[in-house]
Amino acid sequence: MKSVHTPLPAVELRVPTEEDALHWHRVFNDPDVMEFHGGAPAELSEYDELTARQRRHHAELGFCLFTLVDPADGAVIGFTGAQPWPNDWGPAGEIEIGWRLGRAYWGKGYATAAAQAALESVRVAGVRHVVAMVDARNERSLAVTRRLGMRRAETVITPKRQRTAYCHRLDM
Repeated sequence: MKSVHTPLPAVELRVPTEEDALHWHRVFNDPDVMEFHGGAPAELSEYDELTARQRRHHAELGFCLFTLVDPADGAVIGFTGAQPWPNDWGPAGEIEIGWRLGRAYWGKGYATAAAQAALESVRVAGVRHVVAMVDARNERSLAVTRRLGMRRAETVITPKRQRTAYCHRLDM
């Protein structure tokens, strides 16, 4: 059977604004979206802090978790980008690439297209490799890591929820 490659959608990445905290809260307020991110939707205050931290990362490092915008209509559909791994377990000290999209945007190539664009900002900043921590049950995100050319480097049991996660690496 011949493989058919669907072209990736156009995406737009921007440094998160204060207003994006509300957009992220709205688009991620779905148990399916949060299944592998703590299980329950986060409070708005968590997104206020997260967007502020991403603005600092961009100013200091040249990259962050960018707000992902659909250029066709300007809708905020999620985030993707990179940041220093925020925990003291797993790949501490590494730069993590990540993505999270609203449910309506799954399966359309947005995560892959946006991650490829975000990787360019990391390369320009001089980062030589990135990691992606993915819950072992999250087949959609595991597929994105494969499309990005990442390789599974290790298996980690998350301390808080005792879940199996895979740490993927990409040399750039």
